Amino acid sequence: MSPVEHLVTSGTFSLDGGTWDVDNNVWIVGDEREVLVIDAPHDADAIAEAVGDRRLVAVVCTHGHDDHVRKAPELADRFGAPILLHPAEAPLWEMTHPDRAPDRELADGDTVTAGGVVLRVLHTPGHSPGSCSLHAPELGTVFTGDTLFQGGPGATGRSFSSFDTIIDSIRERLLTLPGDTTVRTGHGDSTTVGGELPHLEEWIARGQ
Repeated sequence: MSPVEHLVTSGTFSLDGGTWDVDNNVWIVGDEREVLVIDAPHDADAIAEAVGDRRLVAVVCTHGHDDHVRKAPELADRFGAPILLHPAEAPLWEMTHPDRAPDRELADGDTVTAGGVVLRVLHTPGHSPGSCSLHAPELGTVFTGDTLFQGGPGATGRSFSSFDTIIDSIRERLLTLPGDTTVRTGHGDSTTVGGELPHLEEWIARGQ
């Protein structure tokens, strides 16, 4: 069994008065005994089926946009697992779940472990204030949420976002990882650090 399993769920993303159809990646990391889920967007049943009878260590939210956290409480409650989120995401989280707080805070440098896989938390703000990426050095993988995609940075045109901040996060926290590191994103196809590094200056020029 691969230590990284992938599921795509479909739904909507709403912010600043607009709503868009989106497909979200869900990443399940661990082994045959226990796993953690990275983001719980639209379909708790599908995610729960993928987890199966394994112990769910945690639901780790890369950030607080509704298309990444909508089903986090339902999934966590089914398995008796905690929800982990950076505290700077509180305003976004509360838009979707005003009556339920996350169970634990994510902080830069924290580690979360499931099935022997250790993920180190990288605070990578910009898409939102508390956006976090999760680096698994032994797997040569980083889970970037909506911070870095194939072809560029995540969106920064909405509330709580900053283009300059996301560029700093990508430059200082992500593109400094080994070039062959697989970048597993919140939406769309995976890429590599080395594949994105040459485009950094182009993104900066385009965003100015």
